[in-house]
Amino acid sequence: MNIRYLLHNAYGIGGTIRTVFNQASALCEHHDVEIASVYRSGDAPQLPLDPRVRLVSLTDLHDNGTRRGPGPRRVWRKARMFRNPLPHGRDFRYRRWDPMVDLTVIRYMWAQRDGVLITTRPALNLLAAWAGPRRLIRIGQDHMNFGSYRPRLQDAIKRAYPRLDAVTVLTRADLASYREALGERVRLVRIPNGIPVRPLVPGKERAPVVAAAGRLTRQKGFDLLVEAFAPVHAAHPGWELHIFGEGRWRPKLTARIAELGLEGSVRLRGLSRDLDGEFAKASVFALSSRREGLPMVLLEAMSAGLPVAAFDCPTGPADVVEDGVNGVLVPAEDVAGMAAGLKRLIENGSEREKMARAARETGERYAMPVVAEQWERLLRDLS
Repeated sequence: MNIRYLLHNAYGIGGTIRTVFNQASALCEHHDVEIASVYRSGDAPQLPLDPRVRLVSLTDLHDNGTRRGPGPRRVWRKARMFRNPLPHGRDFRYRRWDPMVDLTVIRYMWAQRDGVLITTRPALNLLAAWAGPRRLIRIGQDHMNFGSYRPRLQDAIKRAYPRLDAVTVLTRADLASYREALGERVRLVRIPNGIPVRPLVPGKERAPVVAAAGRLTRQKGFDLLVEAFAPVHAAHPGWELHIFGEGRWRPKLTARIAELGLEGSVRLRGLSRDLDGEFAKASVFALSSRREGLPMVLLEAMSAGLPVAAFDCPTGPADVVEDGVNGVLVPAEDVAGMAAGLKRLIENGSEREKMARAARETGERYAMPVVAEQWERLLRDLS
């Protein structure tokens, strides 16, 4: 079966990109798989991808509409001064009007003679619903959650998604939200994110480190985590917080770390090429997001045997973290609660080790072979 993914930008680093690459690398075992990247921010992908999966770029443009490399300026970029009037323009990644990019995406969809088209964010789902050929099996993926979208985008989703053959969501909560919004007008399926099978790492002594990872943006809530770690450090000065990732909030976080006098104990480690190795050395993982879909990094940390302190944000953590079993679930954005959860894991070594074993078992349920079989089942049913 031919499977074609449409991805906003396959050349960055993020949970959606990792999820799609994992899916494609698993499904290419039995199918012809291609990933089409609408935009292109680099010369080569930054994440591993099975060489059997073809990666193509539909444009040679950055997300902001500028051309990569030397060459004349694009006349059509001037249109990006105007807000996109079409429904998919309500997705924050597609707010500006670029008719040539839209036309390129639509041409790509119509060039596919048969098989499955899987789109991976609201704007692309909407384009597939309204402009994709019906001869294809069209599946829309939601990598965030319905409640996080603004009302006008929710209205566009309600009108368009029933035209798709299926919509996949990541969590039980989001399945309920979409069911309430769409009723029985489209097939809704919960398929969680999958992570590659991790080889067993020989047991090593864990360092007194709380690890966190993600883009340095407001969504990931690292400002809340830094605040929460201040009383933790006061009680346990030998422990450190290591945050992996990059983003526009780095200066803001750096300043706040300095204000709290945490320069020596809270470290912004930047991007890591070996996050698994870093998780293998840490003792606790913290998830401080204000909102999520089903965070890949949470599953990866748990599969590495890290107990979790996580905000119960919409959505995702409550699907994975069992409070007191494999981690500590804290009310959303409750800084004092996060501090208390981290102290609990730090101060109770035997409980931390017990939760670590349970976390690893949880991670095994999200291994890619398990998740890939759920995708195979859906593809068989739709075909």
